[in-house]
Amino acid sequence: MVESEHAPLDTLFQALGDPTRRAMLRRLAEGEQTVTELAAPFEMSLAAASRHIKVLETAGLIRREVRWRTHHCRLNAEPLAAAQDWLAFYQRFWTGRLDRLESLLRAEDASSPPTDTPSPNPKETP
Repeated sequence: MVESEHAPLDTLFQALGDPTRRAMLRRLAEGEQTVTELAAPFEMSLAAASRHIKVLETAGLIRREVRWRTHHCRLNAEPLAAAQDWLAFYQRFWTGRLDRLESLLRAEDASSPPTDTPSPNPKETP
């Protein structure tokens, strides 16, 4: 089924679609942080931060560990490989298209006769 094939990627991009969650991931790339530390730079409650963290956790982008009463989060970058693979296909597609366009423009330039003087403007004829 095509839907289930794309569900992990859909979940991943949905999680990455929010700037707060992307900023949280950026901070986690620097090292493990508690929920309180992750929430600190944002004007939000701990409950709101926890909801963002849950979305990231569902997408597999973070791992949370409870030590006593403190929740520690760390980045799990493995799911980003699927996004990179998906994006790489389109990077190759557009690179191929742009290379083809460049070839066509070079061929057109090569087949055009050189012009030493600008062609006269038809509106300026006396």
